[in-house]
Amino acid sequence: MKEDVIETARMSETERRSYSAPALEKGLDILEMLCRSDRPLSQKEIAQSLGRSVGEIYRMLTCLVDRNYVFQVDDSSYTITTKLFKLSHVNPPTHRLLFEALPVMQRLAKDLDQSCHLTVYSQGKQVVLAKVDTPSGMGFSVRTGSELDVIISSSGRVLLAFQDDETRKWWIEESMQRRPDQADPQIGAILDTIRKTGYESIPSVQVRGLYAVSFPILDRQGRALAALTVPYAERIDQNRRKSIPEVTEALAAAARLLSQRVGGVTTGRSAEKVSL
Repeated sequence: MKEDVIETARMSETERRSYSAPALEKGLDILEMLCRSDRPLSQKEIAQSLGRSVGEIYRMLTCLVDRNYVFQVDDSSYTITTKLFKLSHVNPPTHRLLFEALPVMQRLAKDLDQSCHLTVYSQGKQVVLAKVDTPSGMGFSVRTGSELDVIISSSGRVLLAFQDDETRKWWIEESMQRRPDQADPQIGAILDTIRKTGYESIPSVQVRGLYAVSFPILDRQGRALAALTVPYAERIDQNRRKSIPEVTEALAAAARLLSQRVGGVTTGRSAEKVSL
């Protein structure tokens, strides 16, 4: 085994190149080029920039389109999809997020006697990664693995608000393709307000009587990896029920702690400043 390692280290550059994978290299060259471009590129433009023929890259592009890494805009032009971005957050960041999130969520649910859930964006929808039910057994909660709408929900808008402009635009387009009936001409202004405020807290537009409070879980660049949400359900038989401002304060602290634990940043809002 040791001899094999030594022999490999002695290989010349020419010998190393003999073990290369030309087809894979062409595919990676195409992906890297499309990632750097701020507009769709035609087959001819890609081929010329890479010093290859159109015939050489045709099968590569077809494969990348079939695997959803590249999107064919029209008959001759292509652009990158968000698949690479999504994959970069699947493993291990998502695993670490879940590992860190559950204890925080359990403590939050216990302190508030409300359920809470964690969602991530996925191809025009949200997916519930984790949830903790109301400890007292009576309240509103969603099922782990459920797919939720984006544009009309607080958690979905929080996920959109804390992205770079290009990703936000792409995710809105994907969400609209899935649910065109939820188009909102004011969505840009709404998302800007959420980003400035640091969270969203509004009456639910999906379930009567619920009040949704949602904060982002941020990465190092200040982008939302996930949204932590409490669907506040009022109990008319409890006089000492936590108020919405108290829920918002507790959720702000939990989201800030979780962002820190996964190596991200905070929104800059302290729990003391959160109010309605």
